[in-house]
Amino acid sequence: MDEVCDNLNEHNILPKIKMKKYSCLVVLLAAFVIRLPALAADGDPAAVNTDGFTNTPIIPGTKWHIHDPNRPQPKVVTPGPSPTLGMTPPSDAELLFDGKDLSKWERANGQDVNWRMTNGYMETVPRGGNIRTRGAWADFQLHLEWAASTPARGEGQGRGNSGILINNLYEVQVLDSYHAMTYPDGQAGAIYGQMPPLVNACLPPGEWQTYDIYFESPRWNEQGELVKKAVATVIQNGVIIQDHYELAGCTDGIGAVPWKSPGDYARKHAPEVFVGIQGDHAAGIRYRNIWIRSMHLGEQ
Repeated sequence: MDEVCDNLNEHNILPKIKMKKYSCLVVLLAAFVIRLPALAADGDPAAVNTDGFTNTPIIPGTKWHIHDPNRPQPKVVTPGPSPTLGMTPPSDAELLFDGKDLSKWERANGQDVNWRMTNGYMETVPRGGNIRTRGAWADFQLHLEWAASTPARGEGQGRGNSGILINNLYEVQVLDSYHAMTYPDGQAGAIYGQMPPLVNACLPPGEWQTYDIYFESPRWNEQGELVKKAVATVIQNGVIIQDHYELAGCTDGIGAVPWKSPGDYARKHAPEVFVGIQGDHAAGIRYRNIWIRSMHLGEQ
């Protein structure tokens, strides 16, 4: 063996073999490092994060900063078929979007919606802006179906970012959180800036997902004192991800308070609220089969 090595050295062959061997090793190590985030996303969701802040105010009642990257990541679960996917609206529901008509929606300035509508869905477009319902409801059940753009683009909050904006004060986040990291109170199904989803029940980009949102409006008495906070329950793809969560106030970054700021109930409003969809962050987010109904609270 030594004689063979000496012969290879003499002809300057062994150093080349060694160099090639080390180059291959470097390539393999680099590939492994690149793959680490994907491995972590498949297994331990807390191992990788891409954004977040530790210099923001503490969320009341918690030890976590607003958009804290150190907050525990929700457990990833694989949902079964959603029982409400493609569901026919109940008889007392109002159909807000059937895939053919955008007349029940408007832009913030009251003008008609300029989102793309095709193949039974509407889709966010560049410079399309946010949209909102023309009507308003108190204490409602809202059903909608959404799909993140495909192929997936971006990371963290830049990956398919949209949201359900209730009265432009309270946001349920829409985001491509399938095998993708961001701060927990900003991932799909979060009450933005306040409460992460109980679990991550997201499906891959391009697949239709369901949100069933049960929202109870806040109330103020005649003296202007808050007597009931807003409450939200959210079911994503048949999995409960927010369980009767009592909001700490409006959520940050959608107009009422600046991004990364604590919310409050300083902006009094009637129980009847409109429903908005965020369209100013990312293009290619699709929505379909949207309906709403009163939960008839207090009528018994």
